[in-house]
Amino acid sequence: MGKKVKKEAEPPPKDVFDPLTIESKKAATVVLMLNSPEEEILAKACEAIYRFALKGEENKATLLELGAVEPLTKLLTHEDKIVRRNATMIFGILASNNDVKKLLRELDVMNSVIAQLAPEEEVVIHEFASLCLANMSAEYTSKVQILEHGGLEPLVRLLASPDPDVKKNSVECIYNLTQDFQCRAALQELNAIPPILDLLKSEYPVIQLLALKTLGIITNDKEARTTLRDNQGVDHLIKILETKELNDLHIEALSVIANCLEDMDTLVLIQQTGGLKKLLSFAENSTIPDIQKNAAKAITKAAYDPENRKLFHEQEVEKCLVALLGSENDGTKIAASQAISAMCENTGSKEFFNNQGIPQLIVLLKSDSEEVREAASLALANLTTCHPANAKAVAEADGVDPLVNILSSRRDGAVANAATVLANVAMQEPLRAGLQSHGVTSALLGPLRSANTVVQSKAALTVAATACDVEARTELRNSGGLEPLVELLRSKNDEVRRHASWAVMVCANDELTAVELCKLGALDILEEVNLSASRKNKFSEAAYNKLLNNNLSLKYSLTGYLSSSNIISDGFYDYGRINPGTKLLPLKDLCLQEPSDQRAVLLVNSKSSDVSPPPSTEDKSSDVGYGRSISSSSSFRRASKEKTKKNSYHFSTGFGSPTEEKSEPPSGRNTALSKGTTKERGSRLLRAQLVWFIL
Repeated sequence: MGKKVKKEAEPPPKDVFDPLTIESKKAATVVLMLNSPEEEILAKACEAIYRFALKGEENKATLLELGAVEPLTKLLTHEDKIVRRNATMIFGILASNNDVKKLLRELDVMNSVIAQLAPEEEVVIHEFASLCLANMSAEYTSKVQILEHGGLEPLVRLLASPDPDVKKNSVECIYNLTQDFQCRAALQELNAIPPILDLLKSEYPVIQLLALKTLGIITNDKEARTTLRDNQGVDHLIKILETKELNDLHIEALSVIANCLEDMDTLVLIQQTGGLKKLLSFAENSTIPDIQKNAAKAITKAAYDPENRKLFHEQEVEKCLVALLGSENDGTKIAASQAISAMCENTGSKEFFNNQGIPQLIVLLKSDSEEVREAASLALANLTTCHPANAKAVAEADGVDPLVNILSSRRDGAVANAATVLANVAMQEPLRAGLQSHGVTSALLGPLRSANTVVQSKAALTVAATACDVEARTELRNSGGLEPLVELLRSKNDEVRRHASWAVMVCANDELTAVELCKLGALDILEEVNLSASRKNKFSEAAYNKLLNNNLSLKYSLTGYLSSSNIISDGFYDYGRINPGTKLLPLKDLCLQEPSDQRAVLLVNSKSSDVSPPPSTEDKSSDVGYGRSISSSSSFRRASKEKTKKNSYHFSTGFGSPTEEKSEPPSGRNTALSKGTTKERGSRLLRAQLVWFIL
């Protein structure tokens, strides 16, 4: 056997590059490797970048600056599975950076990321692709892109994934997407509620919480509530509330139940299964303020429906709400007060709160929290509206003082509510008499000057309710309250103008206040308002007439007649017919005018005067002024004496009947005597004033 000869190794081909192991400590070097055509180098580079990005936000920003994002986007569609997986993992981490998100939107990579959710891809790819979408979906533009590229359907499918991370990322992304109403509609079409309900059974609290948050948004739509009810979703929610170990989920569960309670069929179902009593008991006995607050909010939301209010009343929901008013937490007090406000639409509830509820709400009016005071005043405003017994209960429970104090609050809502309660109390005469001692009138000056139209309206309404007494009107006049009230007549807000007109009408019941209102221009403003078909109202017309009835001289000059109830007293004068919008000069100004050839001004004055009567009938034709008098015929003087036994009489132009006055044209209102005087002295008299002294 021959000796074996050792075979020499063949030299490597000259055109092949020898394998090179590279160790780099620079991220920039690894980023350059992302452009390599070799799968192994790409995979290792991506793996290194992934570990680098995991270390913190600064590293993510560094990768962005080094230009790593754009070459990585190309690797999302790489043929090699490992390269594609590693690139997807990087984007799952990088997408939490806002600047990276912005660049990804510009590069339009959403379609490539959504493609990684395909059923044939491995779980790791699903995990990081869904994480990338969850991070991206926090911004509106990305939401739109996800929906436009059909990302919602694969996300719903992945809710049934065996991997909890995939479930968590998918439901988080869906939760972000549900902020858009189009997404909610699409979820309904995809029948997403059953798989979301299944997540409530997860052993991971974060998944349960995200599922509840998602349901809390979805169930704002009626169709979604129906689907949830049909899939026994309410039972799941009640079970969560009954499980003490799940107390970290109770708040979100209550939010979903609050939406469900808006649906009458769902509410009936909850009531029939005993769930409503459990809910009320749970809210009343809970020691967690947020749970009590959310329970009250749930009741508030549902109580806007009349049928729901009726069902709540049957279940004695009022007892629960009164108990919540005693909470130490301000948020709970506010929510309970708001729930009472909503329940006030039910008459039975209003009656219940008469003895239980009103005293507690009055206590809350003294709270240090302005939000609490506003919520409590709103409840009282609703409780006392159209309910005299409750208004009386507020007064008897010493509620007037804190309400008056709230009129100076910085919160417009609180001021408007307090004014409403005071107006409701003042509607009853026995209660109204006691309001003045609490300084209501002076406290209303600030609200009357408010820039808020709701506050203006309620303040004017309160003036109308409280100014029914002479003392109240006197105080309003002396404190300067008439001026802001008159200004409200100019308001462009219909309700403000209506309530201000009502208040002016009430205030014009006594002559002194009416005269002051006219001085402030109320009559002129009301005249202008009543000329407008869109701005006038019944109260503006009534207020105008009421002011005219306290200024008979002006009324007679404007209308040409007086009614049978208009009693002329001293100081009445007939200037002659004037057109609407023309101002009637006061007597003092008329006296200062030079005589002219215009018609005479007739003055009624039954009191003694320093002016001596004319010595003879010849003086009738002489020049006269305000300090001169001209006597009438003896027959007229006799008739006048009979009518002025009480220092007043009914006056008629031309000494005719009221009917004749009304139909007579302006030119016919000159008396026979004034005509004769003008005719006789027309060339000499510039103006004559005829002054009658009725003795």
